[in-house]
Amino acid sequence: MLSDAFYVVIYHVLGYRKKTALENLRKSFPGKSQEELHKIRRDFYHYLCDLFLETFKTLTITKRSMLKHCSMDEEAQQLFDDLAAKNESAIVVMGHYGNWEWAGNTFSLCCKHRLYVIYHPLKNKYFNRLIINMRTRFGTKLIPMKETFREMVKNRQELNATAFIADQSPDPAAAYWMEFLNQDTPVFMGTEKLAQKMKYPIVYVTVKKLKRGYYTLKAELLKTPPYTNGSGEITEAHTRKLENDIREQEETWLWTHRRWKHKRPIEVTTTPI
Repeated sequence: MLSDAFYVVIYHVLGYRKKTALENLRKSFPGKSQEELHKIRRDFYHYLCDLFLETFKTLTITKRSMLKHCSMDEEAQQLFDDLAAKNESAIVVMGHYGNWEWAGNTFSLCCKHRLYVIYHPLKNKYFNRLIINMRTRFGTKLIPMKETFREMVKNRQELNATAFIADQSPDPAAAYWMEFLNQDTPVFMGTEKLAQKMKYPIVYVTVKKLKRGYYTLKAELLKTPPYTNGSGEITEAHTRKLENDIREQEETWLWTHRRWKHKRPIEVTTTPI
């Protein structure tokens, strides 16, 4: 009921980034009608309001309730158990899809790997502390983005998984450029570069919505070393996986994000590496 009330305020009263969401949807799905696009947008805002409250519920939710509302499927559990049996750390890559916040909690409760999540510290100290408390309640650790490589090297002797949410907007001059959802899109190369340096396998993780308030975490071994330096193969692979997921559940990706605010620099053709 509270989420539905938020929806009325955010969508109908405030109109929070409605134009941005519709423009992103229109360019991503040029074959869909206006009616279809508006329906996806409405469904997205219902999901967004749910996600907001679900995220804050992390401050009080019990372990049992967490695993009830966000489970890990058997194949994903087996994949991480197999890696743990070989004492093999991993890089996890995912997008702002489903409930990515709950995915971290579920992973930490179900897996033997210690989970490290890369994040951008917030300028507001109060909200930054709040986010840290929400994300670390069940054992997850956070690494500020600028300290990623140093911390990964420091933690090399332990069994761990380092998670990257790789669908944000990078510096266009340092990005890998590719077509994503029918648009020329810059993609972070961090996952690929660090996988090459650390020689860790890469696991793609997605969080599928089962019904309102319920999700399941799925995982797939995407790539294993040795890797070809600077080829863009890894970046292409995890971005294509996310694109396929979005097409399956269009309303559960973050459409209010200004993902395509940058244009490809003239001198950049594919990748700056």
